[in-house]
Amino acid sequence: MTHPFRTSAVIGAGTIGLSWTALFAGHGLTVRVSDPRPDLAEAIDTALAQFTPHLAALGLDVEGLAGRVHVAADVTEAVHDADVVQENGPENLQFKKRLFAQLVEEAPWHALLLSSSSAIPATAFTGEIQDASRILIGHPFNPPHVIPLVEVVPGEYTSEDAVQDAVDFYSLLGRTPIVERKEIPGFVGNRLQHALSREAAYLVEQGVVTPDDLDTVLTRSLGIRWATVGLFLGQHLGGGPGGYRQLVEHIGASMGELTPGEPSQRPEDRMRVVEAVEKAYGSRTYADLVEDRDRRQLAVLSALDGTAGTTHTNAHSEEN
Repeated sequence: MTHPFRTSAVIGAGTIGLSWTALFAGHGLTVRVSDPRPDLAEAIDTALAQFTPHLAALGLDVEGLAGRVHVAADVTEAVHDADVVQENGPENLQFKKRLFAQLVEEAPWHALLLSSSSAIPATAFTGEIQDASRILIGHPFNPPHVIPLVEVVPGEYTSEDAVQDAVDFYSLLGRTPIVERKEIPGFVGNRLQHALSREAAYLVEQGVVTPDDLDTVLTRSLGIRWATVGLFLGQHLGGGPGGYRQLVEHIGASMGELTPGEPSQRPEDRMRVVEAVEKAYGSRTYADLVEDRDRRQLAVLSALDGTAGTTHTNAHSEEN
């Protein structure tokens, strides 16, 4: 690590920014938060209270958590002595161009400048910045204080030192950084999620399945498999002793005949899917659904951590 990480700035205090704030503070960093929302202080207090049990479940010291988080009057104040900056602003190219030009000017020369961008690659908003060597993507999955993965995606102008610093930083936070060496809009996780979401919307739109039953299909089959071994390893095991090669040779042809569905773009058709999701889950409050999600996700992570390093003993059943 080129520089130690003691002070952080969080720019943008929406769902992702507040989650980062809690995680940073939970690991002992001083955090300065900037956002124009008028209820910023209240939002921070609410988030810290909500996330404290999660941080405790992760084994972090939550004593004095709130004392490490400070409201900044503006971006300038937030970044003036930051070792690392995590941007969580709108998914808007012009916004990111303006903000990162400001960050390069106002943050300390050594500060690592990270964006939580969901789809916009770093090169798209750094091409006009004279020195963009310390700017790159650190894309989390919601909520980042629970979900470990962070996609580290350097831009065309990002230095190797900055990439390594980003890996070191997220590793110190107990995250799982994966470096993606080629930029592509949406990166890896969101492209996979988007492909599955399109097929799911198509199946609901066509009346094949309801949203809650589709979610059950995932959580009781593919979700379990993917959480434990991922996609390619799951397929490799699904091929039996012959592995992935056998799977491709014996099942690949028939599966290749499946054509992905194309969900309708007609507003009335899209609205039917929206209404179906609301019918499935609208009876519960957002806060209850989020708490239930995070509780389950923490339980899955705990179980996976408890079985880390074990071998798979049943690798001979054919993939279905």
